[in-house]
Amino acid sequence: MSVSVLGIDTSNYTTSIAVCVDGEITENVKLPLTVKAGEIGVRQNDAVFLHTVNLPKAFDMLQADIKSISAVGCSDRPRDVKGSYMPCFLCGQTAAAIISDTLKIPVYKNSHQQGHIKAAVYSSKMPEHEKFYAYHLSGGTLELLSVTYDGLSYDCEITGKTLDVTAGQMIDRVGVMFGLAFPCGKELEELAGQNTEKLPKISVSVNGTNCNLSGLQNKAEDMIKNGRPPEFISAYVLEFIKITIDKMTENVYKKEKLPLLFSGGVSSNKFFKKYFTNKYGAYFAEPVYSADNAAGTALLAYQRFIYGK
Repeated sequence: MSVSVLGIDTSNYTTSIAVCVDGEITENVKLPLTVKAGEIGVRQNDAVFLHTVNLPKAFDMLQADIKSISAVGCSDRPRDVKGSYMPCFLCGQTAAAIISDTLKIPVYKNSHQQGHIKAAVYSSKMPEHEKFYAYHLSGGTLELLSVTYDGLSYDCEITGKTLDVTAGQMIDRVGVMFGLAFPCGKELEELAGQNTEKLPKISVSVNGTNCNLSGLQNKAEDMIKNGRPPEFISAYVLEFIKITIDKMTENVYKKEKLPLLFSGGVSSNKFFKKYFTNKYGAYFAEPVYSADNAAGTALLAYQRFIYGK
């Protein structure tokens, strides 16, 4: 008899619901939150309202019969550490609690970050390792994680991080300068692919496994003032981020070499995937599983239900 599990994730930018049947994702519904033109994010009170509007629409899009599911999972916090909290995750928690109480089925909670990692492992077909490194690159996070897997969940310890802005924030800030729609990653990547000019030598700010990216915004603003084309600036921005991540990786590999996984929306960049796959044999989530989604949450809940944890 098949086992179906529902996953819900209400991050700061996407309302998402996924269905896992016997360990495979059969549905992955994602509704981005509306961001006003010219803005580079969503306030938490606005995010809560937008998720409240989106959730009924997302459930209407599901093909699965909700009454047939055996368990429900949800993301209830950004990271699996004490004090990690964002109001937007209350929307998914509430929906999961209502379903759990109505159908008399268990609810399993995990962090948003654990969901990202599980979705990346699943879609990249990375073998399950007890220990590995994982980058979480998104609009709100740039972290290099040392991950330990116990067969059911991921324990994530921050090994390196940005000390100011994230790669996703930098891409969006520069993209909005060009008038691109938020989030700007896909369009900025397309512009970078059209660049034909040679990039200058780039110096980045990396200290061990930590980095700073805020200086990149000043460089981009200067290039805009000097009339450099968006294609060149976009290529420069992505190259700067790539070199930064590469330096962080080289430094952590001096301590210990482990399998390397990339998760989060910024990881869907094709230039990053080609470079880090060739140099490190890195694993990358498929684009549909890179950005915020509930697939990892559904998969984690399925495992815990099957093993009675």
